Amino acid sequence: MQRNLPRLANNKYDVLVLGGGIYGVWCAWDAALRGLSVALVDKGDFGHATSSNNLKIVHGGLRYLQHGDLRRMRESIRERRILMQIAPHLVHPLPFVMPTYRDAFPGKGIMALVLAMNDLIGFDRNRSDDPHKHLPGGRVISKSECLRLLPGIDARGLTGGAVWYDCQMSNSDRLLLSALRSATKAGAEAANYVQAVGFLTERNRVTGIRAKDVLTGQNFDIRATVVVNTSGPWASRVLGLVQGRRHEHKLSKAMNVVTKHRILTGYAAGVSSRFGFKDRDAVINKGSRLLFITPWHNNSIIGTTHVPYEGGPENFRVTDRDIRDFVIQINEAYPAINLKREDVSFFHGGLLPANGAVNGTGSVSLLKQHRILDHMKEDGIEGLVSVIGVKFTTARAVAQRAMDLACRKLDRGATPKSLTEITPVHGGDIDFLDQFVARETGKRPAGMNPEVVGGLIRNHGSAYTELLAYLARDPVCGEPVGHATPVIKAEVLHGIREEMAQKLADVVMRRTQLGSVGFPGETPLRACAAIMSREMGWSEARTIQELDEVRTIFTPAD
Repeated sequence: MQRNLPRLANNKYDVLVLGGGIYGVWCAWDAALRGLSVALVDKGDFGHATSSNNLKIVHGGLRYLQHGDLRRMRESIRERRILMQIAPHLVHPLPFVMPTYRDAFPGKGIMALVLAMNDLIGFDRNRSDDPHKHLPGGRVISKSECLRLLPGIDARGLTGGAVWYDCQMSNSDRLLLSALRSATKAGAEAANYVQAVGFLTERNRVTGIRAKDVLTGQNFDIRATVVVNTSGPWASRVLGLVQGRRHEHKLSKAMNVVTKHRILTGYAAGVSSRFGFKDRDAVINKGSRLLFITPWHNNSIIGTTHVPYEGGPENFRVTDRDIRDFVIQINEAYPAINLKREDVSFFHGGLLPANGAVNGTGSVSLLKQHRILDHMKEDGIEGLVSVIGVKFTTARAVAQRAMDLACRKLDRGATPKSLTEITPVHGGDIDFLDQFVARETGKRPAGMNPEVVGGLIRNHGSAYTELLAYLARDPVCGEPVGHATPVIKAEVLHGIREEMAQKLADVVMRRTQLGSVGFPGETPLRACAAIMSREMGWSEARTIQELDEVRTIFTPAD
């Protein structure tokens, strides 16, 4: 996967996708598998913004029962199953537990009914040959078992709890990059750090964009028959480039925090926030928003907090006050964990589409349904489609519908069928994950520690052998970049040479897991910078600048 801007400038594409988050990447791969010529660009790195801010949970839509929305629930269950099938090394079952209380809604009896309905609606959830990808049925549990699973949870009025299964992404950044690699293997052209600064138009038709190479400042044109805007919180800014038209979207400031230690083991927990929340669209209202505490590697992720956001997406920052306020909210929901500000090792922040503030609660009502906008119908502008996404889990299905629309706009007869639901992502050619890991780690390729091999497989799946090629040329590539990290030098080189990493942050935050749970320390950070400096030909001043930029990522605003 190489960054080739002259090729972007010298070709005309069927589809040009603006925005390399999870929705844009799925669109690009879907279009390429249909045989379309497709280009994808992002003003920053792929998946650097909203797509990186998630709880790593692949939801089956249990909460949609309170809205009576069985269609969305079925879609979520289906997409959860598809993701386990096409990315088996990255998406895994995870049990959840929620306490139930006397005189509180929903009670234990209601949850028993909800779980039974969930299992019935998800009747096909286990259509996988791999038994380790099967999701057991939900169940209610006793008070004593709930106290065992959630140590220190408030026992006053506790009647028991509810247990159900969803899935977790062990690495959401690698899932996005794996889909992107799949898109480029299928013929898509992709480039990061390419910004749309204007549109090419002929009368009422968009024919491409005026692009800017963010790294050099060079301007060039990219021509396409259909342009698909998947730029997330920047969507209205992009639309504002078309003859001054601008569609303003309300935004919510969302945040999750990562803790230095694992709070719970084996289960994720859903606990009620003490902040009131009234869902205007719900048939049944719980009265508060759930917070989820999920085990992730040796840490925990807790989220999500949502507050109204005013201002442009370019000004978005998580502040130390945001983190401290959220720590208070977490402790009010689950006092026994006694979380302190210094226990938070990292934070994820992003902007999500919203309907607006909920009066009197300080919270926001999120946009619940994705939107696919045909701007010929909306604004009389042909050749332009916008996708407003709301959920990581269902991004593939939404991209499929967007590409159905793009194909109709190309008007070439019958719409080619989408193939992303049955095609493994890059590295996903694995039938039985546990057997694959045991077999490959047992080989001890290049004399590597089985734990290191297992880590490579968890991130790269069947494509982990690409990393071994570096060790064959230079055994030093098998060494970790620091004493306290499993990340090896080959992963850094691979991110630069094969995955289009242009900046140090690209490697630290997305091509590897070096910075996924907090600041990795100066030694591994400088080791990565030294490798990248040699590969990219950076000056000493540029290397210092890159190091400073990465340190800033881990420092909240004042």
